[in-house]
Amino acid sequence: MKRVLLFLATNIAVILLLSVVLQLVGFEGLLDERGVDLNLPSLLLFAAVFGMGGSFISLAMSKWMARRMTGAQVITEPSGQAEMWLVETVRQQADAAGIGMPEVAIFDSPEPNAFATGARRDHAMVAVSTGLLRGMRKEEIEAVLAHEISHVANGDMITLALIQGVVNTFVIFLARVIGHFVDRVILKNERGYGLGYFGVVIVSQIVLGIFASFIVFWFSRQREFRADAGGARLAGAPKMIAALERLKAGPQTELPEQLGAFGISGRVRTGMARLMMSHPPLDDRIARLKSEHGLSA
Repeated sequence: MKRVLLFLATNIAVILLLSVVLQLVGFEGLLDERGVDLNLPSLLLFAAVFGMGGSFISLAMSKWMARRMTGAQVITEPSGQAEMWLVETVRQQADAAGIGMPEVAIFDSPEPNAFATGARRDHAMVAVSTGLLRGMRKEEIEAVLAHEISHVANGDMITLALIQGVVNTFVIFLARVIGHFVDRVILKNERGYGLGYFGVVIVSQIVLGIFASFIVFWFSRQREFRADAGGARLAGAPKMIAALERLKAGPQTELPEQLGAFGISGRVRTGMARLMMSHPPLDDRIARLKSEHGLSA
């Protein structure tokens, strides 16, 4: 709850700061000189409602969407020793992490992967692929589960949604400010909005959205390091390192786009595309864990 309140307070503070800055630099005065009345507070409210609202709606629907996109089946009654072990391992780790028991699910995929999602720490879902269950040893699976439990315990799904909501707010707000400025000041349109406004808003949202995504992906990479550290605490550093090395040796595949940031690993990119990676390279994650635990490189 404290994390949620902190980010909400930060979002409100930044919005207010931006409004003050625009007034101090004389932006509203520049528009008023040309007979333009841009209601910045109303625009900020509109942007915040749609930016934050869309993000939280996605978060609230995250478990349902995850099941629909991956075909994950929640284990209600374990059938067989493997499912019993899986559920019990998650239960023990959830207790150790101080969170409620998540739903445990399995989705059909030949590649090893797993993800955690859910709007609340005590009502999350942890899902693993059939490829992970078949291709990893128990101690490696235990580490992967610990990594996902750490995501839940850290409140990463909520925090990521908040950050996405903040950047969405500013993208929506700034795109419309830019469109309004171009339409009124440059194109001299004095009545209603012309095609120039709508064109500039669309282009601005795309460009600003790309730059804003760098912030979201940067945070996503940092939380992977934290989840690795949490997984090492719950399952042991050697097991966490072994799991990451097993993932490195296998094919680097991704979950559906909406779930990519919540998986155990992601596709490696090069050049500028590295800024769009939701996960750090596995080599970097392994090196970080070895350094933190004094293990040989």
